[in-house]
Amino acid sequence: MVKAVRGVLIECEPAIKSILVHIDSTHHHEFIIEDLDETHLFVKEAMLHILKQKLEERLKETYRPEEPLEDSD
Repeated sequence: MVKAVRGVLIECEPAIKSILVHIDSTHHHEFIIEDLDETHLFVKEAMLHILKQKLEERLKETYRPEEPLEDSD
């Protein structure tokens, strides 16, 4: 019996795609149905909201606002 899964096509930068693939692999492949090419993923529609949240969390962890440069007196 064939099982159909409802999905959403995502287009993103390769760096973001790499993060999404890593998130998927650390969560027992719950999100990605198919890795299509370097900028496209097919993900489970029901898991899209959770995947977006996890991506935002990961980006907040890695984002560092620019620090002011110190004077070189």
